[in-house]
Amino acid sequence: MKKRFGFAGFALALFAGYAAASQPTPPASPAQKLKVEPEESLSMVVPAKGVQIYECRASQGGGYEWALVGPEADLFNTSGTKIGRHYAGPHWEASDGSAIVGNVKASTRAPDEHAVAWLLLSAKSVGPAGTFSSVSSVRRVHTTGGMAPDNGCSAAAAGAMVRVPYTADYYFFTKE
Repeated sequence: MKKRFGFAGFALALFAGYAAASQPTPPASPAQKLKVEPEESLSMVVPAKGVQIYECRASQGGGYEWALVGPEADLFNTSGTKIGRHYAGPHWEASDGSAIVGNVKASTRAPDEHAVAWLLLSAKSVGPAGTFSSVSSVRRVHTTGGMAPDNGCSAAAAGAMVRVPYTADYYFFTKE
């Protein structure tokens, strides 16, 4: 009887180990794909509210598609006070005139399939010293909306522009 219990216990342990190993690993959160450099630290979180602007253009493969022209958004501090604006480039400009331009380093789909992607951008100062001038990276997360329309772009609509509302949180990082 002891041997039988020992074998049953062994079989149960083996089955439990197999069941645990065969479980899919949970997907990494989108933000984990957007890691900043180890020497960078979070400087500020800047909520944004505005639009993503698209133009109906001829595509290289024939046909027509909505092409991103750029964002137009107001930037706020965490208390809700407007502190600047975000526009094509992409640029972020503080009310004090300091500004940065970004270059996409990494992108991942937003958890909300109807929202623009989450991004990691390198940043370079392109204005006077001030609020944004020491920012080295920008992470765009928590996006809502902003996706190009699924239809309505054709030869007859070429040149038409659409403004799609969006919100996002921009995390600004500086080097230590």
